Amino acid sequence: MQIGIESIDSPDVQALLMAHLESMHQYSPVESIHALTTAQLGDPSITLWCAREEQALLGCGALKMLDEFHGEIKSMRTAPEHLRKGIAQALLEVIIQAARERSLVRVSLETGSHEAFRPARELYMKNGFCVCGPFPPYLEDPYSVFMSLKL
Repeated sequence: MQIGIESIDSPDVQALLMAHLESMHQYSPVESIHALTTAQLGDPSITLWCAREEQALLGCGALKMLDEFHGEIKSMRTAPEHLRKGIAQALLEVIIQAARERSLVRVSLETGSHEAFRPARELYMKNGFCVCGPFPPYLEDPYSVFMSLKL
């Protein structure tokens, strides 16, 4: 598996990110969906990493710079046919390392409170993330769980 920075221009990346966004509608009302669109992921404050094996897209994850000391993990998604293979763990390690290299002091994220998001919450907790309150621009939301890792 190779993990590298990519743009959102690849059709397979766009398809995975669209599936990610669409799946959020199964578990949360529209006002509680915080996944980014592909257009939003093109913002220069966001870096997107993709995991590939022989050009096949395995998963992706992004780091959004909130300010010079705080980043947010966005768009973590593993392709359905590659679940439970360690893809998300590998992407998360790369993103956390990049945050450290950027001298961030904290990395946070928002994920869902529904049972379907339990594997994601467990992954983050296993990597030292703790549940916290909402961070800007978020507000308290029963459909969201906020987590943070001090670096």
